[in-house]
Amino acid sequence: MSEKLFIPIKTEGHIKRMTSDAARTYRKRVGLVAEIPNFPGPWTEVMEKVKIADELGYDSIWLGESWGYELFTSMADLVRVTKRIKIGAGIANIYSRTPAVLASTVATLDERSGGRIILGLGPSGANVIEHWHGIPFQKPVKRTREYVEIIRTILRGEKLIYHGEFFNLDRGFKLRFTPLRADLPIYIAAMGPKNLLQSGEIADGVLPVYWPDDKWGEMREILDEGARLAGRPPHSSAIAPYVTSVILDEHANESDRAAARLFAASPLAFYIGKMGVYYSEMLTRHGYGAEVAVVQEAWKHKDKNPAEAVSPALLEATAIIGTPKEVVAKLDQWAASGVDEPLLGMPGGSVDEVGATLSALMDALSS
Repeated sequence: MSEKLFIPIKTEGHIKRMTSDAARTYRKRVGLVAEIPNFPGPWTEVMEKVKIADELGYDSIWLGESWGYELFTSMADLVRVTKRIKIGAGIANIYSRTPAVLASTVATLDERSGGRIILGLGPSGANVIEHWHGIPFQKPVKRTREYVEIIRTILRGEKLIYHGEFFNLDRGFKLRFTPLRADLPIYIAAMGPKNLLQSGEIADGVLPVYWPDDKWGEMREILDEGARLAGRPPHSSAIAPYVTSVILDEHANESDRAAARLFAASPLAFYIGKMGVYYSEMLTRHGYGAEVAVVQEAWKHKDKNPAEAVSPALLEATAIIGTPKEVVAKLDQWAASGVDEPLLGMPGGSVDEVGATLSALMDALSS
C-alpha cells in the first residue's frame, strides 16, 4: 500500500489530521452558480454555458430567486438541456410557496430529470418577504423546520397529517404519484447559530454566503452537534458555500488582478451595506467588525465606492481570485478546513470564453 501524505488542519486549538486523498474528494463535487436571474444575460446563453458545465463534469448548477425570473421554470429549462449535472434551487424561500407546492414541484422536476434535483430552502429576508410577497416575516427557523418536515412526509408518499405552529393538516392527502426519490436532498441557507444547529438535525446540506474561511471548522462543529442531537451520524449535512470567485487567465498581470479584486469586492460591500444587518452582524461576530464598519461608513458618502473600502483581509477570507491553479490551491485549503461542495460563480464572458475558463478550471481540478 502506498504511503499517504497527511495534512494538518488547525481547528479550535487542536490539530486534526486527514489524508490528502480525503482532502481532495471535494474536487468531484464542485458546482457552479448560474447568473443571478435578476441580472441575466440572454437566457439562451445561460443555458449554453450550463450545457458546457454539464459536459465538462461539474457536479451541480444552482439558480437563485428574489424578485426576478421565477426559479422553477428556469430549472425546468436546464433539466431539458442537460444530461447529468445536478440542478439546485438556491434558494426557494419558505414563505411564498406552500410546503406542498414545493414538494410536488421538486418531485415533478426530479422525475423529469432522472433524479438530479436539489431543493435549497431559506427565509430570504424581511424586505423581500414583506414588501414583495406581502407575508409577515416571522420565526424563520421554526418555519424552516416545518417546511422540511412536511416536504419530507410528502416525498415519502405518506398521508399528510401534521400539526405545527404554522401548519395544521388533518385530511391525510397524499401526493398522487410516487416520487422518484423519497430522500431528495434538501439544503438550507443557514448561517446563524440556531439555524445551523437545526440544519445539522434536519438538512442534507447548508448554503452559506461570505462565511470567513478560518471559521469552517466552527460551522462543522455546530452542524455535527445538531446531527448528534437528532441521532444522525457526523457529517450528515454538507457545507456547500456560495463562493464569490474570479478565475483569471494564466497570463493575468497585476492590473488584471486589481480589477478582479474590485469586481469581487463589489457584491461583498453590497451585502454588508444594503442587505439589512444579517451579513454585517455575522462577519462582526467572526472578528471582522472593524472592516465591516469601514464599508458601512463608505455607503454614507456618495463620492466613495464602497467596494474600495473592503479590506484585503476580508476579501481574502471570503472570496477566491486567481488562475485556475491558484483557485484550486485555495479550494484545497477550504476543503481541508471543512468545505464539502464549493459552489463557484459562473465565469463571465461569451459562451466560448466561459467554455475555455471552465475547461481550464476542470483541468486544474483533475490534476
